Amino acid sequence: MSESPSAPLTTADGVPLKVSLRRAVRRSKAKAFLLVSPLLLFLVIAFVMPIFDMLWRSVDNPEVGSHLTRTVEALEGWDGGSIPDEPVFAALVEDLREGQEARNLGLLSSRLNYEKSGMRSAINRTARRVRNVEPPYREALIEINDTWGELDTWKLIQRESSPYTLSYYLAAVDRQLTPDGEIAKVPAHFEIHVSLFWRTFWMSAVITGLTLLLGYPVAFLLANLPLRHSNLLMILVLLPFWTSLLVRTTTWIAILQSQGVLNDMMVAIGVIADEARWQMIHNKTGTIIAMTHILLPFMILPLYSVMKTIPPSYMRAARSLGGKSFLSFRRVYFPLTIPGIAAGGILVFILSIGYYITPALVGGQSGRFITNYIAYHMQTSLNWGLAAAIASILLFVVVVFYLIFNRLIGVDKVKLG
Repeated sequence: MSESPSAPLTTADGVPLKVSLRRAVRRSKAKAFLLVSPLLLFLVIAFVMPIFDMLWRSVDNPEVGSHLTRTVEALEGWDGGSIPDEPVFAALVEDLREGQEARNLGLLSSRLNYEKSGMRSAINRTARRVRNVEPPYREALIEINDTWGELDTWKLIQRESSPYTLSYYLAAVDRQLTPDGEIAKVPAHFEIHVSLFWRTFWMSAVITGLTLLLGYPVAFLLANLPLRHSNLLMILVLLPFWTSLLVRTTTWIAILQSQGVLNDMMVAIGVIADEARWQMIHNKTGTIIAMTHILLPFMILPLYSVMKTIPPSYMRAARSLGGKSFLSFRRVYFPLTIPGIAAGGILVFILSIGYYITPALVGGQSGRFITNYIAYHMQTSLNWGLAAAIASILLFVVVVFYLIFNRLIGVDKVKLG
């Protein structure tokens, strides 16, 4: 006689046990999500949305299409071989009259002036006089400003009528679109952004190397000194975090300037002559020295957290097997600290790339980073599209460095504490 299959397990309410377990898991996941939802909301608002807004601004191009709607529509059948006909000029007159009454031509004139010098004055001058303009409009507008008689002006308006543009990204790498739509270099006296990118990257690499060179012995001492001594040294390492970044930077100005503390000491002990004082401020030297000091704790702490986990018995065992001190350090101790070096290196390098205050105060003209020009375009030139494009390229480069780092070393090997 065959046995009947056993009945499924149920809870006190008669619900199958598997169903009850699935419900319990779903409830626990929902509770966990509710607990972290404030943090997720904060990250979306404070981190994700600004990045998407930055990426959007770097290609957004609404000015021409929204302020010269009639002109753009009239240019749809234009072949670009000669100056447009009268209907296009008539449409431009209507658009300028409307914009002058609404007083909203500032963004349009600035946008076109980014692409072609003189467009701001041409639009503003024409808008002030357009109310009294009579047909034929073509001759009247050319008489007001010769720019309207140039073929390149109309090619520019037609090209920039698109709601999206790559002009900002081209300008960020010192390139521009010709009137025929080809990519070309900007004039030599306008080339600045590419050199700033290279300067930012190599100076950040130098700063990272210096922090490693200075921070490795300090971290080694922290990990191997007796507790009462290492605690005092740790306080000295953390002391910069308790001082304002602005105060630390201005302190370096007082130390490094020509009449500063360091030069006075060198003159006093006879190392340099009074008329040959070192120029260490408002240049690359000042930026490197100040930023190395400011970012040094970010290298020491990851190194210390890794070194603290290395048992001293490893080095004793290596020496007991006949290895000399340096050989034992190179073959045993140093490889074990690579995760700390990697963590400190990527942390300092990324922080260096994005630094702004210190290069602005001590860097002068030759020691400034690309981030200083992002601020310039945001605050002074008001070219937010170009600022967003430069920032987007910087973000892309950081992501590429991160991926290369992950490929060569592996993020899973990084230890920050």
